[in-house]
Amino acid sequence: MTYAQCACGNLTITPHQPPQLTALCHCFACQRRTGSPFSANAFYTIDCVEISGASTEFVRIAESGRKVRMHFCPACGSTVYWLPEAAPSLIGVAVGSFADPAFAPPTLSVFEQSKHEWVSLDGAINHFQRLPDSN
Repeated sequence: MTYAQCACGNLTITPHQPPQLTALCHCFACQRRTGSPFSANAFYTIDCVEISGASTEFVRIAESGRKVRMHFCPACGSTVYWLPEAAPSLIGVAVGSFADPAFAPPTLSVFEQSKHEWVSLDGAINHFQRLPDSN
């Protein structure tokens, strides 16, 4: 069974179904959260995941104007999952926290208006300057 965890292993997420969506996000908030030019995100139906371990919550306002509740490990600081107010039935999980090179590839790339010029993505991905319903 596949699972996601923080750097120290104290906070884990175990999904019991495949992700509904795997996406890349190039928004500035995700760039700051990851320290990378984009984030890789897997979205699951919230009732199909098991969360184990303590987390600290940080609430931020997303580009959409809605709240996102980021959950990170209080010991090592790794962001493992988040709860988007705009999609209350879903939980977002950082793909890197699975440490699985065979993880499902992204099908969507959003907020490409702030994508770094040197980032090159395969043509099989759906590209959006903002969110799919706001282009």
